[in-house]
Amino acid sequence: MTNTTRYVAFLRGINVGGNKLIKMEALAAVFRAAGFRNVRTYIASGNVIFDSRGTNTDILAKKIEKKLTTNFGHEIAVLVYSLAELEALVELNPFGRIRRGKDVMLFVVLLRDKSSRGKLPLESRTEKFKGLALVDRAAFIVARRKKTGWFGFPNNFIEKEFGVTATTRNWSTLEKILIVASDEKNQ
Repeated sequence: MTNTTRYVAFLRGINVGGNKLIKMEALAAVFRAAGFRNVRTYIASGNVIFDSRGTNTDILAKKIEKKLTTNFGHEIAVLVYSLAELEALVELNPFGRIRRGKDVMLFVVLLRDKSSRGKLPLESRTEKFKGLALVDRAAFIVARRKKTGWFGFPNNFIEKEFGVTATTRNWSTLEKILIVASDEKNQ
């Protein structure tokens, strides 16, 4: 059996607000056609678990982006993380004693590469979120409910401040992706 690594591809901006609509079955089919194995999608926000013999996440991301443009006609930024990288992020858990609830959301903003520009503390008072930690290719953000009743979404703010492409997931979503990816690997 060939040596493979488990990865998760995070697609930026699909199935949001009626834009770049992609069915998960079609997305998985594109990954399989690209030669990836054990492909599985997790919820419609563009999270794809897969195995590959490739070891360079930048090359894998570029390959996936090209296939997505060819198959769906959309340019979609893709960030690829190994299962080991995600395990390290979840184990780190810089949120500590901060609890999510009706007025608090925890986000992880995944970065295409390490940022030399972005520094902490990082805060947006208008959007009511604060950066707690910046580790490797991830920023950990606490968002508090605004007066409008909505939560600020940190992705565009982080991209501007750090000067890198990013995609954001709820912390609980990242934890669930890790569980699904780990369980499948152990079967």
